[in-house]
Amino acid sequence: MPPATTDTTRERIIDAAEVCFARFGVAKTTVEDIAAEARLSRATVYRSVTGGRDELILAVVLRDLRRFLDRLAERLRAQRSVRDAVVEGTLDAVAYVRERPAIAAFLVPEAAGHMQAAVAQSAERVLATCREYVRPHFDAAQRRGVLRAEIDVEGTVEFLFRMITSLIVMDRDRDPAELRHFLHTYVVPVIAAPPTNNTAL
Repeated sequence: MPPATTDTTRERIIDAAEVCFARFGVAKTTVEDIAAEARLSRATVYRSVTGGRDELILAVVLRDLRRFLDRLAERLRAQRSVRDAVVEGTLDAVAYVRERPAIAAFLVPEAAGHMQAAVAQSAERVLATCREYVRPHFDAAQRRGVLRAEIDVEGTVEFLFRMITSLIVMDRDRDPAELRHFLHTYVVPVIAAPPTNNTAL
């Protein structure tokens, strides 16, 4: 059997990190835990992931984020309006993260302390991935006049990212109808143009 390629080994390590983050929590997971889960030596993990645990946190987050964005594209195409797309996309993002302990742990207070530097360094990469994904849809909708003309994709993605994080961290036990009402009342007006010609993204 041929030796594993670098890419294959790295994916194996990222898979193991995701399992360990869910099992032990992000803050308590060590490189030794990840190496044991991947059935690799600690030296192999360090050779494959030179940034150590912090790099693995970011790798897990970005991989799951891309999976979510691919699925979200299909969901948003089914929405009849920008307003519905903003609301349903936000709800999907909140539900997606809550169901994944490794990603949720990255956003809640457990990610403070010695993880603070990793979170700060990762935030811009996460935002950049979201911005590049939504930019074509955003630009097209803005040309059609269904998004506010004065907003830009960078600020809008950051605003939604902060809103999604807040809804995860500060869960007020709203039922889905209450949360939809909250988003339609306070979030949608920040992004969508007045509902005169508001069609899908």
